[in-house]
Amino acid sequence: MCVVSANDSSALKKTEEQFVGRLLVVDDEPAILSTFRRILNNAGYDVVVAEDGGAAAEALKRESFDAVFSDICMPGTSGIELLRFVRETNPELPVILMTGDPAIETAIQALDHGAFKYLLKPIETPHIVEVARKAVQMATLARLRREALAVTATATGGADPELRATFDEALAGLWMAFQPIVTCDGELYGHEALMRLKHPRVPHPGAMLEAAEKLDDLTTLGRAVRTRSSGPVASEPGSGALFINLHPYDLNDPDLLNPDTPLTRLADRVVLEITERKDLSNMQNLRTRIIQVRELGFRVAIDDLGAGYAGLTSFALLEPDIVKIDMSLVRDIDRSPVKQRLVRSLTALCADMGITVVGEGVETKGERDALVELGCDLLQGYHIAKPGQPFPAFVW
Repeated sequence: MCVVSANDSSALKKTEEQFVGRLLVVDDEPAILSTFRRILNNAGYDVVVAEDGGAAAEALKRESFDAVFSDICMPGTSGIELLRFVRETNPELPVILMTGDPAIETAIQALDHGAFKYLLKPIETPHIVEVARKAVQMATLARLRREALAVTATATGGADPELRATFDEALAGLWMAFQPIVTCDGELYGHEALMRLKHPRVPHPGAMLEAAEKLDDLTTLGRAVRTRSSGPVASEPGSGALFINLHPYDLNDPDLLNPDTPLTRLADRVVLEITERKDLSNMQNLRTRIIQVRELGFRVAIDDLGAGYAGLTSFALLEPDIVKIDMSLVRDIDRSPVKQRLVRSLTALCADMGITVVGEGVETKGERDALVELGCDLLQGYHIAKPGQPFPAFVW
């Protein structure tokens, strides 16, 4: 099938400037490859072509590109499989998928794996050029962001090495406190692992996360937290479920999917808490990662529900097993009819969806009793127990 509409056979004139981007075009039909090369060359792009997904993957290993145009239905490696390969090796590279036989299944897969565009053949010449232009712009923006981070780090001069030293010292002294989570009958359900610091310049978890973000080293911090949380729980089967906080970027860490790590060996007891305070909508491959962690046995929770970003995106992307109502809704709920109506609606909706609800930040008997009456399944907070060395006693 021709990719260019019959009423638009003329190609745009090639500019006199240097190439404005480097593109890889993948299709098993030579005529389509030839047409795309001509159109995009005339628009000022350097174009490399590949006749199947396998050849394209090899080209991507050898060379750098600003964007990829790929047919979906090809013998051997399909366009969807090529997209998966690109996302594993270069998460920021824009991939445009094309098809003359659109299907809901491929559209969903394209969305799940972060395709830049999903185009239906035939495609008019101006649209091909416009999509290429936007894709290269996005690739350029991603590159500039990386360069800006490097420049910012260099510009701090002596401060950046000092921050690194402080971070490393704080990491060495980092320890995990555990706070009990109980059922509405006062029985132990599990514990949340909470980061604690001893360093005077990094006095609380927020400061440690900020330092890790500035140093672009969230991976090191996340791995330390997961490893140090696992040991006490592994040695005490009666401690119940382990709730552990994940920065959304931790989902991109291959270590999380390693079956030999201490946390993964406990996966059937672990609930991964992902905060509602971070926007998840722009994360690459999020749905795929959630499927993978569930296959290992982990459960998934949304933390801080009711604070930060709206919950619809989080619910759709994460399909949580558990939600934790933010303490801002819990505080003084026994004296707030507005909060009571909201929490009652949330718990009823979650019950219909088979989602367990945790009320966190419970500080008074009145809050505890109100949350029980409103339908919360689990409770957590200072009224029950403060975080402490494994494992603190609790009261009901």
